[in-house]
Order: sequence, then C-alpha cells, then structure tokens
Amino acid sequence: MSRYAVGDLQGCLKPLQCLLADVDFKPEQDQLWLVGDLVNRGPDSLETLRYLYSIRDSLRITLGNHDLHCLALARGATDRGRHPTLEALLNAPDCGELMDWLQQQALVLRSDDGRYLMSHAGIPAAWSSEQALSLSREIEAVLQSPQADDFLKDMYGDQPSRWDDSLTGLPRLRAITNHLTRMRASNADGKLELTFKGALADIPPGYRPWFEWQKPHARSETLIFGHWAALECQTGRDDIIALDSGCVWGREMTILDMDSRELHRCTCTGDA
Repeated sequence: MSRYAVGDLQGCLKPLQCLLADVDFKPEQDQLWLVGDLVNRGPDSLETLRYLYSIRDSLRITLGNHDLHCLALARGATDRGRHPTLEALLNAPDCGELMDWLQQQALVLRSDDGRYLMSHAGIPAAWSSEQALSLSREIEAVLQSPQADDFLKDMYGDQPSRWDDSLTGLPRLRAITNHLTRMRASNADGKLELTFKGALADIPPGYRPWFEWQKPHARSETLIFGHWAALECQTGRDDIIALDSGCVWGREMTILDMDSRELHRCTCTGDA
C-alpha cells in the first residue's frame, strides 16, 4: 500500500486526477489523505465530492473551514457567504448523502504508524498531539449529534482568540475549530490573528506563523497541513509540511508521497 497526502482541492477535480495518475494511485490498494477544503471556489465542487465519495474507502480526511461552511449552508445553519461555485452541490439530489458523509470526518488524524499527524490549518505548539486528537474528537462528536446544527450556526466568529483548557460550551467548540481550521499567525501568548491571510513578510508585528512557536522535532510525528496558500508550501522545516500550493488561484496542486516524502505537482489550467 502506498500513501499520499494532497493539499487543498477547493473543487479542482482535474488537477487532482492529474496527480493521482502521475503517482499511479490505485484506490483498491492505496490510501489518499486529504488535508481539507475539498470544496468551494473551484469549478467542480459537486463532481469533486462525488468522485471522492466513490473512492471513500481509500480516503482519510480532515475537514477545512470551507467544508464546515458548506455543511452549515447545506443544513440551513447559515445563509451568509453563499458562493456561486457551491450552487450545483447545494442543489444536487445527492447533496444530503454527500453532506452526511462529510459530517462524519475528523479535524485531526494520525497515521497508524505514528509518523504523521494531519489537520487543515495546523496544530498549536501548546497542544500535545494527544490533546489535539482529543479536541478533534469533541468536534466529531458534536457534528454527529443532535446538536450539530447549533454548532454549525454558532461556529462563526474570532472569539475566543486564545486557547484555555477551562473553556466550555460553544466558545470551546469555536476555539477548537478556529485553531484547527483557520489558524495562520499567533503571538507569544497564543492569541490568533484570524484576519491575516497573506505572505510571511506581511505578518502583523508581534505575530509569527503558528509553526514557528514549535521547537523543531518537538513531536514524534511530522505535521501535515494546508489552508495557507500564500506560504507556497514553504515552512523551512522538515517536520512540518505545508501542502496548499494555491491550485484554486491558478498555481499548482501538490501531493506528497508519505513514504518517500517526494512531492508531485500539477499546474492548474484556467478551468482547473
């Protein structure tokens, strides 16, 4: 079995299929890790999800902020931020089935051999790997409970901006979600700057990329994340791998061979 991890898809199906052909991916025997943001912005959100659903037994998925937003729209938990590229998916006859499947996914995953830990936006230095997995399970539990719609309605917002173990209720769930799906920059006290989306050179004073607060090789696992296209997959470290290379912005999609650590890229065309 070969294992691969791929950066943010955002509804760009053709580049994904290009990469899978490039590495000779075989769904019946190989495993594909998806770092989240499967949908939105790109041209084929519906067909992307349908394709992924067809090979679902080969996948391991962590949800991104765009996936959670799509769930909120589909469940009627919000009507704001509706993107034209999601209309075909939200109006599809199999939307409910696809959303039920998406709602079963995690926010943090660890490989069976303990070599990799994956989440959409990253994992703050203050959290151990075990804590990150435990906090992910809190979100998984609520997404699969009768309280899912309440969570999806109230997950929006930038507060609390710091993690505190004593947080409870919806503020706690929102803080977990923001750290795992929206985080890019934080300060020495762990406060998140959630409005920042740019390049490293433009980080606001007092803030640094979340991964710079973590000592090199502080974890036994290599971290895999996406979410931050402006990084262009550059972290300057071998223990933290960024995979969002901005496919939806006309750049590339990147896939990682998790065994050899070789990277493959497919340049996007105008129709993604």
